[in-house]
Amino acid sequence: MPFSPFSRARSDSLSRAVIALFAAASFPVAGLAQTVVTPPPDTTATPMSEVVVYGRETHLIGEAEAASQGVIGAAELQARPFLRRGELLEVVPGVVITQHSGSGKANQYFLRGFNLDHGTDFAVTVDGLPVNMRSHAHGQGYSDLNFIIPELVQSISYEKGAYSAENGDFSAAGAAQFHLVDSLPHNFAKLEVGDYDYLRAVVAGTVRQHGSATTLGVEAFYDDGPWDLAEDSRRVNGFVRHTWTAGAGDASLTLLGYHGEWRSTDQVPQRAITSGMISPFGAIDPTDGGDSDRASLSFDWHREQGDASVRLNVYALYYRLNLFSDFTYFLDDPVHGDQFAQHDRRGVFGGSFEYQDTHSLNGRKATFTFGLQTRGDAIDLALDHTEARQTLGVVRADTVKETSIGAYVKEEIAFTDHFRATAGLRADGYHFDVASDNPVNSGTRDAGLASPKLSLVFGPWDKTELYVSGGYGFHSNDARGVTTHVNPADGVTAVTPASPLVRARNVEVGVRTAAAHGLVSTLSLWMLDLDSELVFAGDAGATEPSSPTRRYGVELSNFYRPLTWLAIDGDLAFTHARFREDAGDAPNTGRYIPNSIDTTITGGVVADLPHGWKLALRGRYFGPQPLIEDNSVIGPSSLTFNARLGWHNQDWEIALDVLNLFDRASNDIAYDYESQLRGEPAPVDDIHLHPAEPRQFRLGVTRRF
Repeated sequence: MPFSPFSRARSDSLSRAVIALFAAASFPVAGLAQTVVTPPPDTTATPMSEVVVYGRETHLIGEAEAASQGVIGAAELQARPFLRRGELLEVVPGVVITQHSGSGKANQYFLRGFNLDHGTDFAVTVDGLPVNMRSHAHGQGYSDLNFIIPELVQSISYEKGAYSAENGDFSAAGAAQFHLVDSLPHNFAKLEVGDYDYLRAVVAGTVRQHGSATTLGVEAFYDDGPWDLAEDSRRVNGFVRHTWTAGAGDASLTLLGYHGEWRSTDQVPQRAITSGMISPFGAIDPTDGGDSDRASLSFDWHREQGDASVRLNVYALYYRLNLFSDFTYFLDDPVHGDQFAQHDRRGVFGGSFEYQDTHSLNGRKATFTFGLQTRGDAIDLALDHTEARQTLGVVRADTVKETSIGAYVKEEIAFTDHFRATAGLRADGYHFDVASDNPVNSGTRDAGLASPKLSLVFGPWDKTELYVSGGYGFHSNDARGVTTHVNPADGVTAVTPASPLVRARNVEVGVRTAAAHGLVSTLSLWMLDLDSELVFAGDAGATEPSSPTRRYGVELSNFYRPLTWLAIDGDLAFTHARFREDAGDAPNTGRYIPNSIDTTITGGVVADLPHGWKLALRGRYFGPQPLIEDNSVIGPSSLTFNARLGWHNQDWEIALDVLNLFDRASNDIAYDYESQLRGEPAPVDDIHLHPAEPRQFRLGVTRRF
């Protein structure tokens, strides 16, 4: 495909609209809220930029419960060039974000040897709002981050493993919490342009009066991508947050809105590329794609009095997705093709309450925490057989009501100056109610489990702590699978209902040190057993329960600031992941877990140079991975670099991002399964891949006011 910076002009009307919005604001942005420390003036020194405090500089000695826990600040997010919205989560050491379809769809998540598909076993929240969608039309735990405006993220905190009593469903591999800004230090506007008709504009600001603040933000986005079939991806996001003092506490009301639509180039078979039928960026079915909406209203109240604190969160969420996909082409229907539509409409209602009290126990400091979390989903789901987005038949249609309540308690006790422990217990109960178009697949089920947690912390000695952590976690399965008794495709073949809740067991030993000046390092060795793995099924375009698995590995994370103007980070993760019994279809049975990445290496450097200049370089490597259970087919490794050159002063900021700096050809994802192209006499087992996007340039201009 020919390459030229800022090529194509398919989006003229949208471009004019966005530029008009930008011009009306009449000022671009610097954007991300960040913590800065301004050095005292020195008339004899060379002028340097402000010293930016990154979240990973916060060593958490004396606070963290495990070595794999951390926090990322907005300044570090701002310094990273990224291709897609989901890559915000790549600030979590060991996390890899890719894509196997259009950009309007949730990303692929990888962590600790998991192909998490679109989010299963990795719980994500935004100020208490759940992102993971249970019993989702496309995949269990589906987590679409496209509704987040990056400039309005204040911080991201994370935990890896099942050690935190606060984390419930989908958190076996880990959890991440996005915290959005309450207010902005400066109003701003921002405009970005780039290759393949990339265009993005953001305007945001805060109005303060009488002890309250209202922050508003709007984002408009357009991108065709490098695909032979222009993606025509359009996105609009809105953010409104009002904060005020409510009695002795602080309160906020937040409204979030999102609309997106796109055309997809899904993964394609290797043989179609090799034969010259399509280019690596070509599509088999040009009518794949989708559209989605999300709107939420949430209320948060927090009060501290003496040694006690109370937090209350209540939310209501509307979500909609129409997704058209075709992964097998003419395997099942040689006349009309195999495209299918997945429809999801839901309302989600829930909230949480947490009480925390710091007290003395036998003369030592102790903190007691009690929490309640509840959630209810009212969902309409449909799976249709389609051709060019026109319905040919309904495979299944379901109305699902899924409710849950979780309660947890934990006690943190400092037994000595160099030993503290946190013991927790979590209990979760679920109710599944499915009304299917086939009465045989309708029904109700109840399930519950208890999850103990324990973390022992030794230290600190010379700014160094040792951790021993263990706990139980779980993920829920799709409610339809929990009540299904016959295959919906034929209405006859008997199937075994899935287990409602799948248990995970986790243990970790680690160390965290900030003993060396400017360096924060963590090392953790961990193991995780899962009673049932969810794996991708190409013919269904979704995940399905499989055999139990065991994973163990080692992670090393480092953040180093050798000089006030230089920050360096480097993270390594090595994982051994296997089924605990033979899995897969004969004759390719084995114990390798498809798409389980065993090696991940990420790192970067940020230099704040004199006179407002800034340079950033990031690299990401993930190793080869098995594509089938006997390891006879292996997906290749991937290595990419992104770079940014920027300049800023008090009012203006300009940044040039170069994504995939060295224009390396690699795959974002690869699967191995059977498909059949038009004209092929029989199904073919083949690798189906989605290539990484080629080098592209993006220029951003921002202004504070």
